[in-house]
Amino acid sequence: TIPITNNDEINHCLSIAHTAQQNDWSIVSPRERSRILLNTAEILRTETQPLAELECLDTGRPISETLLDIRGAVDCLEYMAGISVTSSSVGQHILLNGSEPSSSFGYTRREPLGVTVGIGSWNYPLQSAIWKSAPALACGNSMVFKPSERTPLLALKLAEAYTKAGLPDGIFNVLYGDGTTTGAALISHPLVSKVSFTGSVPTGTNVYQTAAQTMKPVTLELGGKSPLIIFNDAHLENAVAGAMMANWYSCGEVCSNGTRVFVQQSIYDAFCQRLLERTSKLVVGNPMDPQTHVGAMISEDHLQSVLQYVKLGVEEGGSILNGDDGGGERIRIWDGECEEGAFMKPAIFVNVQDEMTICRDEIFGPVMTILPFDTEEEVVRRSNDTPFGLAAGIYTRDLSKAHRLAASIEAGTLWINNYNLAPSELPWKGFKNSGLGQENGNASINYWTREKSIYCEMGDMYDCGYPM
Repeated sequence: TIPITNNDEINHCLSIAHTAQQNDWSIVSPRERSRILLNTAEILRTETQPLAELECLDTGRPISETLLDIRGAVDCLEYMAGISVTSSSVGQHILLNGSEPSSSFGYTRREPLGVTVGIGSWNYPLQSAIWKSAPALACGNSMVFKPSERTPLLALKLAEAYTKAGLPDGIFNVLYGDGTTTGAALISHPLVSKVSFTGSVPTGTNVYQTAAQTMKPVTLELGGKSPLIIFNDAHLENAVAGAMMANWYSCGEVCSNGTRVFVQQSIYDAFCQRLLERTSKLVVGNPMDPQTHVGAMISEDHLQSVLQYVKLGVEEGGSILNGDDGGGERIRIWDGECEEGAFMKPAIFVNVQDEMTICRDEIFGPVMTILPFDTEEEVVRRSNDTPFGLAAGIYTRDLSKAHRLAASIEAGTLWINNYNLAPSELPWKGFKNSGLGQENGNASINYWTREKSIYCEMGDMYDCGYPM
Protein backbone atom coordinates (compact mmCIF):
# COMPACT_ATOMS: atom_id res chain seq x y z
CA THR A 1 0.00 0.00 0.00
CA ILE A 2 1.33 3.42 -0.92
CA PRO A 3 0.25 6.73 0.62
CA ILE A 4 -2.00 9.16 -1.22
CA THR A 5 -0.34 12.57 -1.14
CA ASN A 6 -2.70 15.22 0.18
CA ASN A 7 -3.12 18.75 -1.18
CA ASP A 8 -0.96 20.37 1.50
CA GLU A 9 1.90 18.02 0.65
CA ILE A 10 1.45 18.66 -3.07
CA ASN A 11 1.53 22.43 -2.53
CA HIS A 12 4.62 22.14 -0.32
CA CYS A 13 6.46 19.94 -2.81
CA LEU A 14 5.68 22.17 -5.79
CA SER A 15 6.69 25.27 -3.84
CA ILE A 16 10.06 23.70 -3.05
CA ALA A 17 10.51 22.63 -6.68
CA HIS A 18 9.65 26.15 -7.88
CA THR A 19 12.09 27.87 -5.51
CA ALA A 20 14.89 25.41 -6.23
CA GLN A 21 14.45 25.76 -9.99
CA GLN A 22 14.33 29.55 -9.89
CA ASN A 23 17.16 30.12 -7.44
CA ASP A 24 19.49 27.20 -8.14
CA TRP A 25 19.03 24.96 -11.16
CA SER A 26 18.06 27.49 -13.83
CA ILE A 27 21.32 29.39 -13.28
CA VAL A 28 23.54 26.31 -13.22
CA SER A 29 25.61 26.06 -16.40
CA PRO A 30 24.65 23.42 -18.97
CA ARG A 31 28.06 21.83 -18.47
CA GLU A 32 27.44 21.39 -14.74
CA ARG A 33 23.97 19.97 -15.39
CA SER A 34 25.58 17.54 -17.81
CA ARG A 35 28.16 16.47 -15.23
CA ILE A 36 25.43 15.66 -12.70
CA LEU A 37 23.47 13.59 -15.22
CA LEU A 38 26.62 11.66 -16.12
CA ASN A 39 27.35 11.05 -12.44
CA THR A 40 23.80 9.73 -12.02
CA ALA A 41 24.26 7.38 -14.96
CA GLU A 42 27.46 6.01 -13.46
CA ILE A 43 25.80 5.45 -10.07
CA LEU A 44 22.92 3.56 -11.66
CA ARG A 45 25.25 1.51 -13.84
CA THR A 46 27.10 0.20 -10.79
CA GLU A 47 23.73 -0.85 -9.34
CA THR A 48 22.36 -2.54 -12.48
CA GLN A 49 21.81 -5.96 -10.91
CA PRO A 50 19.92 -4.85 -7.75
CA LEU A 51 17.90 -2.34 -9.76
CA ALA A 52 16.95 -5.03 -12.29
CA GLU A 53 15.90 -7.34 -9.46
CA LEU A 54 13.80 -4.57 -7.92
CA GLU A 55 12.11 -3.85 -11.25
CA CYS A 56 11.52 -7.57 -11.64
CA LEU A 57 9.74 -7.66 -8.27
CA ASP A 58 7.85 -4.47 -9.08
CA THR A 59 6.55 -5.48 -12.51
CA GLY A 60 6.73 -9.29 -12.73
CA ARG A 61 8.87 -9.04 -15.88
CA PRO A 62 11.75 -11.52 -16.34
CA ILE A 63 15.15 -10.56 -14.97
CA SER A 64 16.63 -11.11 -18.45
CA GLU A 65 14.49 -8.21 -19.68
CA THR A 66 14.85 -5.86 -16.74
CA LEU A 67 18.65 -6.05 -16.93
CA LEU A 68 18.44 -4.75 -20.50
CA ASP A 69 15.97 -2.04 -19.53
CA ILE A 70 18.15 -0.66 -16.74
CA ARG A 71 21.04 -0.36 -19.19
CA GLY A 72 18.82 1.34 -21.75
CA ALA A 73 17.56 3.83 -19.18
CA VAL A 74 21.14 4.69 -18.21
CA ASP A 75 21.95 5.26 -21.89
CA CYS A 76 19.20 7.90 -21.98
CA LEU A 77 20.78 9.75 -19.05
CA GLU A 78 24.11 9.85 -20.87
CA TYR A 79 22.52 11.04 -24.09
CA MET A 80 20.62 13.83 -22.35
CA ALA A 81 23.82 14.87 -20.57
CA GLY A 82 25.22 15.56 -24.03
CA ILE A 83 22.07 17.42 -25.05
CA SER A 84 22.46 19.66 -22.00
CA VAL A 85 25.80 20.94 -23.29
CA THR A 86 25.18 21.00 -27.03
CA SER A 87 21.55 22.01 -27.45
CA SER A 88 19.65 22.98 -24.28
CA SER A 89 20.64 26.66 -24.37
CA VAL A 90 21.55 27.16 -28.04
CA GLY A 91 19.79 29.94 -29.93
CA GLN A 92 19.99 31.56 -33.36
CA HIS A 93 21.44 34.86 -34.59
CA ILE A 94 19.61 36.31 -37.61
CA LEU A 95 20.66 39.36 -39.68
CA LEU A 96 17.52 41.18 -40.76
CA ASN A 97 18.72 43.92 -43.17
CA GLY A 98 21.75 42.52 -44.92
CA SER A 99 25.28 42.02 -43.67
CA GLU A 100 26.31 45.61 -43.00
CA PRO A 101 27.67 46.37 -39.51
CA SER A 102 24.69 48.63 -38.85
CA SER A 103 22.17 45.97 -39.81
CA SER A 104 19.46 45.27 -37.28
CA PHE A 105 19.33 41.69 -36.13
CA GLY A 106 17.35 39.24 -34.09
CA TYR A 107 18.24 36.32 -31.91
CA THR A 108 16.46 33.57 -30.10
CA ARG A 109 16.93 32.59 -26.50
CA ARG A 110 16.07 29.13 -25.20
CA GLU A 111 14.91 29.00 -21.56
CA PRO A 112 13.68 26.36 -19.09
CA LEU A 113 9.94 26.05 -18.59
CA GLY A 114 10.11 25.93 -14.77
CA VAL A 115 8.43 23.25 -12.68
CA THR A 116 7.44 20.22 -14.74
CA VAL A 117 5.40 17.13 -13.87
CA GLY A 118 6.09 13.59 -15.04
CA ILE A 119 3.49 10.84 -14.62
CA GLY A 120 5.02 7.44 -15.28
CA SER A 121 3.82 4.10 -16.57
CA TRP A 122 3.85 0.81 -14.69
CA ASN A 123 5.40 -1.40 -17.37
CA TYR A 124 8.78 0.40 -17.54
CA PRO A 125 9.05 2.27 -14.25
CA LEU A 126 12.70 3.33 -14.31
CA GLN A 127 12.79 4.01 -18.04
CA SER A 128 9.64 6.11 -17.77
CA ALA A 129 11.10 8.15 -14.91
CA ILE A 130 14.36 8.77 -16.77
CA TRP A 131 12.78 9.49 -20.17
CA LYS A 132 10.87 12.29 -18.47
CA SER A 133 13.30 13.60 -15.87
CA ALA A 134 16.57 13.47 -17.83
CA PRO A 135 15.55 15.91 -20.61
CA ALA A 136 13.66 18.08 -18.12
CA LEU A 137 16.71 18.43 -15.89
CA ALA A 138 19.10 18.75 -18.84
CA CYS A 139 17.17 21.82 -19.95
CA GLY A 140 17.18 23.47 -16.51
CA ASN A 141 13.73 22.50 -15.24
CA SER A 142 12.76 20.91 -11.96
CA MET A 143 10.42 17.92 -11.91
CA VAL A 144 7.82 16.40 -9.63
CA PHE A 145 7.43 12.79 -10.69
CA LYS A 146 4.47 10.57 -9.83
CA PRO A 147 5.19 6.91 -10.51
CA SER A 148 2.40 4.47 -11.16
CA GLU A 149 0.89 3.27 -7.92
CA ARG A 150 1.40 -0.28 -9.25
CA THR A 151 5.20 0.08 -9.56
CA PRO A 152 6.33 2.64 -6.97
CA LEU A 153 9.84 1.47 -6.04
CA LEU A 154 12.25 2.49 -8.82
CA ALA A 155 11.48 6.23 -8.77
CA LEU A 156 12.87 6.51 -5.25
CA LYS A 157 16.06 4.75 -6.32
CA LEU A 158 16.43 7.27 -9.12
CA ALA A 159 15.90 10.14 -6.68
CA GLU A 160 18.63 8.69 -4.43
CA ALA A 161 21.01 8.45 -7.39
CA TYR A 162 20.33 12.04 -8.45
CA THR A 163 21.05 13.23 -4.91
CA LYS A 164 24.30 11.24 -4.68
CA ALA A 165 25.32 12.69 -8.04
CA GLY A 166 25.06 16.25 -6.74
CA LEU A 167 21.60 17.35 -7.87
CA PRO A 168 20.39 20.21 -5.62
CA ASP A 169 17.52 19.47 -3.26
CA GLY A 170 14.08 20.14 -4.70
CA ILE A 171 14.98 19.60 -8.36
CA PHE A 172 13.74 16.00 -8.67
CA ASN A 173 10.90 15.06 -6.36
CA VAL A 174 8.76 11.92 -6.06
CA LEU A 175 5.12 12.03 -4.97
CA TYR A 176 2.94 8.97 -4.52
CA GLY A 177 -0.76 8.72 -5.16
CA ASP A 178 -3.37 7.76 -7.73
CA GLY A 179 -4.27 9.52 -10.93
CA THR A 180 -7.66 10.89 -9.99
CA THR A 181 -6.44 12.76 -6.90
CA THR A 182 -2.68 13.27 -6.85
CA GLY A 183 -2.28 13.24 -10.62
CA ALA A 184 -5.14 15.63 -11.27
CA ALA A 185 -3.95 18.02 -8.56
CA LEU A 186 -0.45 18.13 -10.05
CA ILE A 187 -1.69 18.73 -13.59
CA SER A 188 -3.98 21.61 -12.63
CA HIS A 189 -1.60 23.32 -10.20
CA PRO A 190 -0.67 26.92 -11.15
CA LEU A 191 3.05 26.41 -10.41
CA VAL A 192 3.33 23.62 -13.00
CA SER A 193 4.51 24.67 -16.46
CA LYS A 194 4.52 21.33 -18.34
CA VAL A 195 3.13 17.80 -18.01
CA SER A 196 4.51 14.60 -19.51
CA PHE A 197 2.30 11.51 -19.22
CA THR A 198 2.62 7.90 -20.35
CA GLY A 199 -0.43 5.66 -20.15
CA SER A 200 -3.75 4.79 -21.75
CA VAL A 201 -5.65 6.87 -24.30
CA PRO A 202 -8.65 7.58 -22.00
CA THR A 203 -6.42 8.76 -19.17
CA GLY A 204 -4.23 10.73 -21.58
CA THR A 205 -7.34 12.47 -22.91
CA ASN A 206 -8.24 13.51 -19.37
CA VAL A 207 -4.70 14.78 -18.79
CA TYR A 208 -4.88 16.81 -21.99
CA GLN A 209 -8.24 18.32 -21.08
CA THR A 210 -7.12 19.24 -17.57
CA ALA A 211 -3.85 20.78 -18.75
CA ALA A 212 -5.67 22.76 -21.45
CA GLN A 213 -7.66 24.64 -18.82
CA THR A 214 -4.45 26.43 -17.80
CA MET A 215 -2.80 26.24 -21.27
CA LYS A 216 -0.03 23.92 -20.14
CA PRO A 217 1.96 22.13 -22.85
CA VAL A 218 1.80 18.35 -22.64
CA THR A 219 3.70 15.36 -23.94
CA LEU A 220 1.49 12.29 -24.19
CA GLU A 221 2.79 8.79 -24.96
CA LEU A 222 -0.35 6.69 -25.19
CA GLY A 223 -1.56 3.36 -26.51
CA GLY A 224 -1.29 1.55 -29.79
CA LYS A 225 -2.52 -1.30 -31.95
CA SER A 226 0.49 -1.47 -34.19
CA PRO A 227 0.88 -3.39 -37.45
CA LEU A 228 3.83 -5.69 -38.10
CA ILE A 229 4.03 -6.34 -41.86
CA ILE A 230 5.89 -9.38 -43.17
CA PHE A 231 6.42 -9.72 -46.91
CA ASN A 232 7.13 -12.98 -48.70
CA ASP A 233 10.74 -11.94 -49.39
CA ALA A 234 11.51 -11.48 -45.69
CA HIS A 235 14.06 -13.65 -43.89
CA LEU A 236 11.60 -16.06 -42.25
CA GLU A 237 13.51 -16.69 -39.01
CA ASN A 238 14.13 -12.97 -38.52
CA ALA A 239 10.46 -12.23 -39.14
CA VAL A 240 9.34 -14.87 -36.63
CA ALA A 241 11.80 -13.48 -34.07
CA GLY A 242 10.46 -9.98 -34.71
CA ALA A 243 6.87 -11.10 -34.21
CA MET A 244 7.80 -12.75 -30.92
CA MET A 245 9.68 -9.65 -29.76
CA ALA A 246 6.69 -7.53 -30.82
CA ASN A 247 4.22 -9.58 -28.78
CA TRP A 248 5.77 -11.70 -26.01
CA TYR A 249 8.28 -9.17 -24.63
CA SER A 250 7.14 -7.84 -21.25
CA CYS A 251 4.31 -10.39 -21.37
CA GLY A 252 2.75 -8.26 -24.09
CA GLU A 253 2.47 -5.23 -21.81
CA VAL A 254 4.11 -2.78 -24.22
CA CYS A 255 2.29 0.12 -25.87
CA SER A 256 4.20 -0.20 -29.14
CA ASN A 257 3.68 -3.95 -29.59
CA GLY A 258 2.96 -5.14 -33.12
CA THR A 259 -0.09 -7.17 -32.23
CA ARG A 260 -1.59 -7.09 -35.73
CA VAL A 261 0.83 -9.30 -37.65
CA PHE A 262 0.14 -9.04 -41.39
CA VAL A 263 1.78 -11.91 -43.30
CA GLN A 264 1.81 -12.12 -47.09
CA GLN A 265 -0.34 -15.00 -48.24
CA SER A 266 2.34 -17.11 -49.92
CA ILE A 267 4.36 -17.53 -46.69
CA TYR A 268 1.43 -17.45 -44.25
CA ASP A 269 1.42 -21.19 -43.46
CA ALA A 270 5.21 -21.45 -43.15
CA PHE A 271 5.29 -18.42 -40.87
CA CYS A 272 2.54 -19.73 -38.61
CA GLN A 273 4.21 -23.13 -38.34
CA ARG A 274 7.58 -21.71 -37.39
CA LEU A 275 6.03 -19.24 -34.94
CA LEU A 276 4.10 -22.07 -33.30
CA GLU A 277 7.27 -24.14 -32.96
CA ARG A 278 9.28 -21.35 -31.36
CA THR A 279 6.48 -20.13 -29.10
CA SER A 280 5.98 -23.66 -27.75
CA LYS A 281 9.53 -23.50 -26.37
CA LEU A 282 8.92 -20.38 -24.28
CA VAL A 283 9.44 -20.75 -20.55
CA VAL A 284 6.68 -19.04 -18.56
CA GLY A 285 7.68 -18.88 -14.94
CA ASN A 286 9.42 -17.22 -12.03
CA PRO A 287 10.60 -13.78 -13.22
CA MET A 288 13.75 -14.02 -11.11
CA ASP A 289 14.89 -17.14 -12.97
CA PRO A 290 17.32 -16.17 -15.77
CA GLN A 291 15.89 -19.01 -17.90
CA THR A 292 12.38 -17.49 -17.89
CA HIS A 293 11.17 -15.90 -21.12
CA VAL A 294 7.70 -14.71 -20.01
CA GLY A 295 7.02 -13.57 -16.48
CA ALA A 296 3.89 -12.52 -14.63
CA MET A 297 1.40 -9.90 -15.67
CA ILE A 298 1.15 -6.76 -13.59
CA SER A 299 -1.91 -7.77 -11.55
CA GLU A 300 -4.77 -10.23 -11.20
CA ASP A 301 -7.34 -7.77 -12.53
CA HIS A 302 -5.25 -7.07 -15.62
CA LEU A 303 -4.81 -10.79 -16.25
CA GLN A 304 -8.58 -11.25 -16.08
CA SER A 305 -9.05 -8.41 -18.57
CA VAL A 306 -6.68 -10.09 -21.04
CA LEU A 307 -8.35 -13.49 -20.57
CA GLN A 308 -11.70 -11.87 -21.35
CA TYR A 309 -10.29 -10.65 -24.65
CA VAL A 310 -9.10 -14.17 -25.42
CA LYS A 311 -12.59 -15.49 -24.74
CA LEU A 312 -14.13 -12.76 -26.89
CA GLY A 313 -11.73 -13.54 -29.73
CA VAL A 314 -12.93 -17.15 -29.79
CA GLU A 315 -16.58 -16.10 -29.55
CA GLU A 316 -16.14 -13.78 -32.54
CA GLY A 317 -14.79 -16.65 -34.67
CA GLY A 318 -11.03 -16.61 -34.11
CA SER A 319 -8.96 -19.74 -33.52
CA ILE A 320 -6.04 -20.09 -31.11
CA LEU A 321 -3.24 -21.64 -33.12
CA ASN A 322 -1.47 -22.90 -30.00
CA GLY A 323 -4.66 -23.80 -28.13
CA ASP A 324 -3.62 -27.43 -27.75
CA ASP A 325 -0.54 -26.18 -25.89
CA GLY A 326 -2.57 -24.06 -23.46
CA GLY A 327 -2.24 -20.83 -25.41
CA GLY A 328 -4.41 -18.06 -23.99
CA GLU A 329 -4.94 -19.85 -20.69
CA ARG A 330 -3.94 -19.00 -17.15
CA ILE A 331 -1.22 -21.21 -15.74
CA ARG A 332 -0.03 -21.85 -12.19
CA ILE A 333 3.63 -21.77 -11.25
CA TRP A 334 4.13 -24.20 -8.37
CA ASP A 335 7.32 -22.92 -6.82
CA GLY A 336 6.04 -21.27 -3.64
CA GLU A 337 6.93 -17.67 -4.43
CA CYS A 338 4.80 -17.49 -7.59
CA GLU A 339 1.76 -19.64 -6.77
CA GLU A 340 -0.57 -16.63 -6.70
CA GLY A 341 1.06 -14.92 -9.69
CA ALA A 342 -0.83 -13.67 -12.73
CA PHE A 343 0.69 -15.96 -15.36
CA MET A 344 -0.73 -16.91 -18.75
CA LYS A 345 0.52 -18.68 -21.85
CA PRO A 346 0.75 -16.42 -24.92
CA ALA A 347 -2.09 -16.77 -27.42
CA ILE A 348 -1.65 -16.83 -31.22
CA PHE A 349 -4.93 -16.05 -32.99
CA VAL A 350 -5.59 -17.05 -36.61
CA ASN A 351 -8.80 -16.99 -38.68
CA VAL A 352 -9.36 -13.40 -37.59
CA GLN A 353 -10.79 -10.38 -39.38
CA ASP A 354 -9.76 -6.72 -39.17
CA GLU A 355 -13.07 -5.70 -37.61
CA MET A 356 -12.88 -8.15 -34.70
CA THR A 357 -12.46 -6.68 -31.23
CA ILE A 358 -9.11 -8.36 -30.63
CA CYS A 359 -7.84 -6.69 -33.83
CA ARG A 360 -9.15 -3.26 -32.84
CA ASP A 361 -8.63 -2.82 -29.08
CA GLU A 362 -5.34 -2.45 -27.29
CA ILE A 363 -5.30 -5.60 -25.14
CA PHE A 364 -1.92 -5.01 -23.45
CA GLY A 365 -1.17 -8.67 -23.01
CA PRO A 366 0.40 -11.64 -24.85
CA VAL A 367 -2.27 -11.92 -27.55
CA MET A 368 -1.12 -11.93 -31.20
CA THR A 369 -3.39 -11.85 -34.23
CA ILE A 370 -2.08 -13.05 -37.60
CA LEU A 371 -3.80 -11.70 -40.71
CA PRO A 372 -2.95 -12.71 -44.29
CA PHE A 373 -2.64 -10.11 -47.06
CA ASP A 374 -1.92 -10.11 -50.80
CA THR A 375 -0.69 -6.72 -52.02
CA GLU A 376 1.34 -3.79 -50.74
CA GLU A 377 -1.52 -1.35 -51.31
CA GLU A 378 -3.91 -3.57 -49.39
CA VAL A 379 -1.69 -3.94 -46.34
CA VAL A 380 -1.02 -0.19 -46.14
CA ARG A 381 -4.74 0.53 -46.16
CA ARG A 382 -5.49 -2.10 -43.52
CA SER A 383 -2.55 -1.09 -41.35
CA ASN A 384 -3.73 2.52 -41.24
CA ASP A 385 -7.34 1.56 -40.49
CA THR A 386 -7.01 2.24 -36.76
CA PRO A 387 -7.38 5.25 -34.47
CA PHE A 388 -3.86 4.54 -33.17
CA GLY A 389 -0.55 5.53 -34.71
CA LEU A 390 2.24 4.70 -32.31
CA ALA A 391 4.45 2.20 -34.13
CA ALA A 392 4.82 -0.26 -37.00
CA GLY A 393 7.25 -2.85 -38.28
CA ILE A 394 8.20 -3.93 -41.80
CA TYR A 395 10.05 -7.14 -42.74
CA THR A 396 11.37 -7.35 -46.29
CA ARG A 397 14.69 -7.66 -48.13
CA ASP A 398 13.54 -5.00 -50.62
CA LEU A 399 14.62 -1.71 -49.04
CA SER A 400 12.87 0.37 -51.70
CA LYS A 401 9.60 -1.26 -50.71
CA ALA A 402 10.43 -0.84 -47.03
CA HIS A 403 10.99 2.90 -47.43
CA ARG A 404 7.79 3.28 -49.47
CA LEU A 405 5.82 1.67 -46.68
CA ALA A 406 7.62 3.68 -44.01
CA ALA A 407 6.43 6.82 -45.78
CA SER A 408 2.87 5.51 -46.09
CA ILE A 409 2.23 4.03 -42.65
CA GLU A 410 0.62 6.46 -40.18
CA ALA A 411 2.83 5.86 -37.16
CA GLY A 412 5.40 7.85 -35.22
CA THR A 413 8.02 5.11 -34.87
CA LEU A 414 8.77 2.38 -37.40
CA TRP A 415 11.28 -0.44 -37.61
CA ILE A 416 12.61 -2.12 -40.73
CA ASN A 417 13.68 -5.74 -40.11
CA ASN A 418 13.62 -5.31 -36.34
CA TYR A 419 11.12 -4.40 -33.65
CA ASN A 420 10.71 -2.60 -30.31
CA LEU A 421 14.15 -0.99 -30.15
CA ALA A 422 14.14 2.48 -28.57
CA PRO A 423 17.56 4.15 -28.83
CA SER A 424 17.76 7.50 -27.06
CA GLU A 425 19.16 9.13 -30.18
CA LEU A 426 15.87 8.73 -32.09
CA PRO A 427 12.58 10.50 -31.30
CA TRP A 428 9.82 8.41 -29.76
CA LYS A 429 6.37 9.70 -30.64
CA GLY A 430 2.88 8.69 -31.62
CA PHE A 431 0.43 9.92 -34.26
CA LYS A 432 -3.37 10.12 -34.10
CA ASN A 433 -4.73 8.86 -30.74
CA SER A 434 -1.32 7.54 -29.71
CA GLY A 435 0.00 10.80 -28.40
CA LEU A 436 1.39 14.30 -28.70
CA GLY A 437 4.94 15.60 -28.63
CA GLN A 438 7.97 13.37 -28.39
CA GLU A 439 10.47 11.84 -26.03
CA ASN A 440 14.18 11.28 -26.79
CA GLY A 441 16.17 12.60 -29.72
CA ASN A 442 17.78 16.00 -30.07
CA ALA A 443 14.47 17.71 -30.86
CA SER A 444 13.11 16.74 -27.43
CA ILE A 445 14.55 20.00 -26.12
CA ASN A 446 11.70 21.76 -27.96
CA TYR A 447 9.28 20.12 -25.51
CA TRP A 448 11.22 21.03 -22.35
CA THR A 449 12.15 24.64 -23.13
CA ARG A 450 10.53 27.80 -24.41
CA GLU A 451 12.06 29.98 -27.11
CA LYS A 452 12.04 33.78 -27.12
CA SER A 453 12.53 35.94 -30.20
CA ILE A 454 14.43 39.18 -29.53
CA TYR A 455 14.69 42.04 -32.06
CA CYS A 456 17.68 44.40 -31.85
CA GLU A 457 17.37 47.76 -33.61
CA MET A 458 20.74 49.18 -34.68
CA GLY A 459 19.47 52.40 -36.24
CA ASP A 460 17.21 55.30 -35.30
CA MET A 461 13.44 55.09 -35.34
CA TYR A 462 12.44 58.67 -34.65
CA ASP A 463 11.13 58.96 -38.24
CA CYS A 464 8.36 56.49 -37.53
CA GLY A 465 5.56 58.23 -39.36
CA TYR A 466 4.17 60.10 -36.38
CA PRO A 467 4.58 63.88 -35.96
CA MET A 468 7.84 65.08 -34.40
